[in-house]
Amino acid sequence: MRLIIMGPPGAGKGTQAKILVEKYSIPQLSTGDILRAAIQAKTPMGLQAKEIMARGDLVPDEVVCGIVSERLDSADAKNGFILDGFPRTIAQAEELDRMMEEKGIALDAVISLDVDADALVARIKQRAEESGGTRADDNEEVLRNRLEVYGELTKPLIAYYKKQGNVKSIDGMGSIEEVTSAITDALG
Repeated sequence: MRLIIMGPPGAGKGTQAKILVEKYSIPQLSTGDILRAAIQAKTPMGLQAKEIMARGDLVPDEVVCGIVSERLDSADAKNGFILDGFPRTIAQAEELDRMMEEKGIALDAVISLDVDADALVARIKQRAEESGGTRADDNEEVLRNRLEVYGELTKPLIAYYKKQGNVKSIDGMGSIEEVTSAITDALG
């Protein structure tokens, strides 16, 4: 099973990805984790990323895509994976398509967790109250800004994958179990 999981901050992507990792015995590939692992392993792309980050610059698409490509070649990703946090742009999605075609593999689905922004803010406020407000992003203003940025970056990606017929839109406002059940049903 080769999946991309998308959704705004607080929608439950991480929670659902962990459940899917267990259910399908495939790794969750988070670009942040992949980047750190490539740097630690001193892969050619990892060394390039380390040098760029040491200057305080953003890692360009070609390096991020190269690191994802290296990670897709890992033994544990041979039977599938869940991409989380990648792709973030149309250019990255196009490069992902190209590299997967080159590797002779294809996406099975793009899971889009759909949530109501106001309900999401209420959910995050509750999480902040329960945790004592220890997370920097448990703040309404910060969250609303992150939701706006997500909407600007992700709407084009969802449209891009809808053209390919890959998107499975899931109501992310239910309980964890309800959302998991809807994802499982959508994946068949």
